[in-house]
Amino acid sequence: MSKLSQSTIEKLGYYVYLLIDPRTERTFYVGKGCGNRINHHLLGALEINKNEKEKIKTIRDIQAKGLNVGLMVLRHGLTEKEAFEIEGAMIDFLGKESLTNLVSGHYATDRGLMKLEDIKIKYEAEDAIFNDPVILININKLYRPTMNATELYEATRKHWKVSVNRASKIKIACSVYRGIIREVFVVHQWLPSPEKGRSYFEGEVAPQKLREKYLYKSVAKYWKQGSQSPIKYEG
Repeated sequence: MSKLSQSTIEKLGYYVYLLIDPRTERTFYVGKGCGNRINHHLLGALEINKNEKEKIKTIRDIQAKGLNVGLMVLRHGLTEKEAFEIEGAMIDFLGKESLTNLVSGHYATDRGLMKLEDIKIKYEAEDAIFNDPVILININKLYRPTMNATELYEATRKHWKVSVNRASKIKIACSVYRGIIREVFVVHQWLPSPEKGRSYFEGEVAPQKLREKYLYKSVAKYWKQGSQSPIKYEG
């Protein structure tokens, strides 16, 4: 591990870096930082009683084999905003499922990897107008563009912290990704989840007429900036 000199740090500015597994030559972590940030992961892996997050476990597995983690600087001399953008783009490109990053890059929800048809939907979608009581369920962290109907249903119906008394009176559930309704379901009943304090619903894809009314409509205005709740009640 080579600690960077102050002179080098000043020249680097903000940078985006990759941690490489020498056993496979594959990137397992993408990060951005300044100073000696690139080395901090290796220092963390050496600490006693450090939480065994996947990144740390990978580093320790590499070190246990007598090998060194590859440290690669992808771009340097950046502003912080530029570093965030490049980090997010790399995470999107490599796929979070193949990395040990816990979260997607900055701006991933607003400007991240999208199909052209999703770009069109995002910027041309009409606002949804609800004449019926509906429950909006944000599945941003679970959604994949390749999901089939069954996978989308499973991602939408469980496991949520909801007001069951309130939710049980609502028969329409909309699956939401990036502020757009991706599917509409008719809810038959809500049941207690195996996960304490949570519930799930049983239902089915809504009739075509109801789907046409809400599918691919925008509900972005219902989630205020910074809102953490995945559940909204409307109508």
